[in-house]
Amino acid sequence: MEEDDSDDSEVGRGDFVETDEESGGEDECVTLEPQRLARPLEGTQAQPDRSAEDDANVRTAQVQREGAERQLRYTPHIVTFPGAAGKPSGMSGSQNNMYASGIPTANNPYAPFSSRIDWELARWAKLRGPGSMALTELLQIPEVPERLGLSFYTADELNEIVDKRLPGCPRFVRHEVLIGNEVCEVFYRDIIACVRAIFGDPDFTPYLVFAPEKHYTDARKTQRMYHDMHTGRWWWATQEEVERKKPGATIIPIIISSDKTQLTLFRNKTAYPVYMTIGNIPKEIRRKPSSRAYILLAYLPTTKLERVSNKAARRRMIANLYHACMKKVLQPLESTGISGLSVVTGNGTTYRAHPIFACFVGDYPEQILVTLGYTGKCACCKISHKNLGDHAPEIAADLRDLTAILDILDSFDTRPEDFLKSCTEAGIKPVIDPFWINLPYTHIFRSITPDVLHQLYQGIIKHLVAWLIEVYGAAEIDARCRRLPPNHHIRIFGNGISTLSKVTGHEHDQLCRILLALVLDMPPLESTISPAPVVRCVRAILDFLYLAQYPIHTDDTLALLDEALARFHADKQVFIDLGIREGFNLPKLHFALHYSQSIRLFGTTDNFNTEYTERLHIDFTKDAYRATNRKDEFTQMTKWLERREKMHRHAQFVEWRLVQCGAPPEPRSLKWSPPGLDLGRRLHLAKHPSVMGVTVEHVVTKYGARFFREALARFITLTNEPGISRARLEEAIWNIHLPFRKVSVWHRIKFVQQDPLTLKFKTADSIHAQPIRTDSRQKEVPGRFDTALVNEGSGGITGITGYHVGRVRVVFSLPKAARSILFPHEHSVPTHLAYVEWYTKPRSQPEPNHRLYKISRLVDERGDPICSIVPVKDIRQSVHLFPRFGASAPTEWTSFNVLDKCRTFYINPFSSKFMYRTLY
Repeated sequence: MEEDDSDDSEVGRGDFVETDEESGGEDECVTLEPQRLARPLEGTQAQPDRSAEDDANVRTAQVQREGAERQLRYTPHIVTFPGAAGKPSGMSGSQNNMYASGIPTANNPYAPFSSRIDWELARWAKLRGPGSMALTELLQIPEVPERLGLSFYTADELNEIVDKRLPGCPRFVRHEVLIGNEVCEVFYRDIIACVRAIFGDPDFTPYLVFAPEKHYTDARKTQRMYHDMHTGRWWWATQEEVERKKPGATIIPIIISSDKTQLTLFRNKTAYPVYMTIGNIPKEIRRKPSSRAYILLAYLPTTKLERVSNKAARRRMIANLYHACMKKVLQPLESTGISGLSVVTGNGTTYRAHPIFACFVGDYPEQILVTLGYTGKCACCKISHKNLGDHAPEIAADLRDLTAILDILDSFDTRPEDFLKSCTEAGIKPVIDPFWINLPYTHIFRSITPDVLHQLYQGIIKHLVAWLIEVYGAAEIDARCRRLPPNHHIRIFGNGISTLSKVTGHEHDQLCRILLALVLDMPPLESTISPAPVVRCVRAILDFLYLAQYPIHTDDTLALLDEALARFHADKQVFIDLGIREGFNLPKLHFALHYSQSIRLFGTTDNFNTEYTERLHIDFTKDAYRATNRKDEFTQMTKWLERREKMHRHAQFVEWRLVQCGAPPEPRSLKWSPPGLDLGRRLHLAKHPSVMGVTVEHVVTKYGARFFREALARFITLTNEPGISRARLEEAIWNIHLPFRKVSVWHRIKFVQQDPLTLKFKTADSIHAQPIRTDSRQKEVPGRFDTALVNEGSGGITGITGYHVGRVRVVFSLPKAARSILFPHEHSVPTHLAYVEWYTKPRSQPEPNHRLYKISRLVDERGDPICSIVPVKDIRQSVHLFPRFGASAPTEWTSFNVLDKCRTFYINPFSSKFMYRTLY
């Protein structure tokens, strides 16, 4: 939906209790830029002096964060659910064998297609190819089908093969709904068939989870760990409830998402898809569109009922229409959730499964629609609109009383005259038969999951950016955006951010990485108000945002999440004092109080992010619509989707026949790694250098490595004589002769990470060290020399201790002949080296308000940079620096020269989620 600001009679209530077990730039100058803040107002230039209490608080927070982060890397102590829960009930033929029974394969693995080229062309045509008319025109070129040996001559003939000779997938049915003298259409599939199709997909078989588990960080089971859905409290508690009635059950958590989306730009054509997936599939697979772990369950009516003139009545009718259609789609879960049904995995293992509606994923309007709430209120708890801005965790923990609401809904039959009044008093819309009313083990107010995209990025962050622009002025904010140094993870907003419109979630993500830099050292407009609370608010919200997206949590990290939110609420009054806000009654801000509770119940937020379903709109609605002739489009869209699904399934079968030769898929034995933390990265350099021979003179002049010879001489001496004294070292440096004139140079260092499931590598980070050059249009491109975090020898996987920030000027290797002359023990000398200019070491703890580490360029008494040669393998990752702008960003600074002109910086921990998790 578009974004706007015992016995069976007891089953369905869903209540449960889980059992345990520097710089200047402040002078006024003439500039062509818009007028910005020239000087800080008296008494507001600097942050308040840090006190001993501030240092103590920061140190305490640092220790807590260090301990919590360390626990995330522990191999968990796992407690499995006792008894027969999640155990197989039998064996049958594998899904591929069952699929083969519907195809006369003989010795042709591509059947019903005659040959490999016949199959490959068909697959290209249905999955990647042009429209039907273009395909038919291609096949009508004389001799094309004959020379290729094709079994089809037109697109219609290909469609007939797919429709009649390939085994089926869950079919769509069309159902008419009459409402307000208007006939609406809903297209949906049998949800049980969809569950069986996903559960039985051979690609998922090695990874399926069949029973809940409790994960702990220690053997004493004092610290709970949460990541995938089966580690949450909901699954365990629900399993206990089911086991009391039907022992040996395998729960299939049903995850439903609905969201209205635009199909056209000008005709205002919309679609209302409903997606489904299951919680048995690990989130690392489920969140990737290419894995096809989501299935399109239905297209709901998109009518606006414009013939109904009364707006209130129209809204009620649309809500009732939604719930009536959803009830039709989900009704099979009412019985099968209790009695169970037989399902088969890809390798033929049979389970007695209970598909149970567990979670709903949607934006705020969808959440309100599902829970029968009113816009402006919380979708889950009882808090009133006027109290939404309060930091009240105890109220947020008190969800709406489901039993009382169900009693009100039941009263429609017995006391219809009191129904509207009772609904109004309870704060719900008068929907007669919501879809969840009879779903077993379902508590709809608990089932609403966090929505990082809309609630945080396009909600809280959007508001915060607007407040900061109003406080400090768009000109200064934009000026700072243009003067940040480049980095692999950072987008430079060359035109600033104040004029951005229709900002996407990805753009808000990029904005968050630099947001704190935009308020450092800047005074508010009111001279009597300290700038510190504004800075603390920004830091707190960013901490909450990044912690909320952790792919694995413990009770300690969830405490840090709640503490970050509490810090924002403690300082938010500053925006009221500045006249920016009158209050904070924002439902999205309030819902942040529900995050830790939801994570404990259902696992981390990356299980349910609406960003995934937004991506599904492309595959399941927009591409499908473009394949139609715009007449009776939904009938054509559903048929197009069915054919694509058949082709995907047949591609699986063909691969099975060719590669696995009939063997069922076997689970891979993978070493446990913290899901999504990606702490293990591999340094990668290109096999061949960017420039084969660069003279030492050019290294000094073009690359800016002014003291390259001296630094290399020092490196050579220390490598050959590690214990040499300082006096002898300075003497030995001048006795070294370099027996070469040129070195090979690399312009980029990459860090790659491997997907633990697909085993594929992707670039996770990079460091540039490239001089000025000209592009293909003979335009000069400024040089770029990035900053990096260098391990001094004692640095760990996380933390700042043992690391030093340096600016990489050149990455090089020495000629092989010179190595044997310079190093008697050549085998101990790294092949790839880097010339680095150092910054001062950060203090043992960060600054108290913004909690950033401050560093400065490290120079000698003459003002020359201190530099060294280091092995490239000691470089841990790129690091982005925030310049210390002062009260106004100097106009002579640019993104390309700020690292040269500015003296003091702050280390940016928000450049990436990896950086945030490893630097604190």
